[in-house]
Amino acid sequence: IASYRAGWHMRSRVHRAAVLYVPGRIGKAIKEEIKNYTYMLKCSDGTYYTGWTNQIRKRLFAHNSGKGAKYTKGRGPVKLVYLEISDTKEAAMKREAAIKKLTRKEKEELIQSAESLALVQQIGEIPFDN
Repeated sequence: IASYRAGWHMRSRVHRAAVLYVPGRIGKAIKEEIKNYTYMLKCSDGTYYTGWTNQIRKRLFAHNSGKGAKYTKGRGPVKLVYLEISDTKEAAMKREAAIKKLTRKEKEELIQSAESLALVQQIGEIPFDN
């Protein structure tokens, strides 16, 4: 199972990066810049979960290992289906609240937007041992 090591690698006071260590990739780490993301997951039972984070790969790992939100704990594995980047934490949180108010049909239309699909593809697949 992939894991995060404790501690931050400081580049400056503004730019921070977390390092994800993946088994089988000895000496290789995936560095992730800290940004503000609003995301939507599709759970194994077909429901959607919406949240925000500043480290999307770490959050996906947490959801799929049962340590994410209470809602996704028994509904794994989850799949990232929507992703949006915001300038600030507050903007990401507002967007999360707005998305949660949408109907299922409106959420599915949002998921199919070209911009979201491109961002989800950029994140790529993360190896999980499920």
